[in-house]
Amino acid sequence: MNKNSLIKSTLVIFLLVFGLSLTANTTKILSKMKSRLPAIVTLKKKGIIGENNRGYLQYVGKVKEKQNLIEAENRDRKAIYTLIAKKDGATVKLVGVLRAKQIAGKSENGYWLQAKNGKWYKK
Repeated sequence: MNKNSLIKSTLVIFLLVFGLSLTANTTKILSKMKSRLPAIVTLKKKGIIGENNRGYLQYVGKVKEKQNLIEAENRDRKAIYTLIAKKDGATVKLVGVLRAKQIAGKSENGYWLQAKNGKWYKK
């Protein structure tokens, strides 16, 4: 299984664990997220962005590349988190925090992550 398939599978499993069915809208969002993945991985490898403790991408330094791409990804993540939160009677914030923990556990070594206390570290 290649890396893109693995990440998409992880997203689908995440959605299913939270009981969110794959509607046409969620499938469309996942497709857009998958198409952005190579550029996001490149930015992570360069150390430009990291995963914050709320489940969103964030710049970790002064260099800001592909801002539109990062904003679009974060909007789609929020849309997914919102759907999950509505389904489960949770808050969007809680869903994002849980997703951040999942992402941190599966991140590659060398990627920037934000700890619960807000400090950035490399895995």
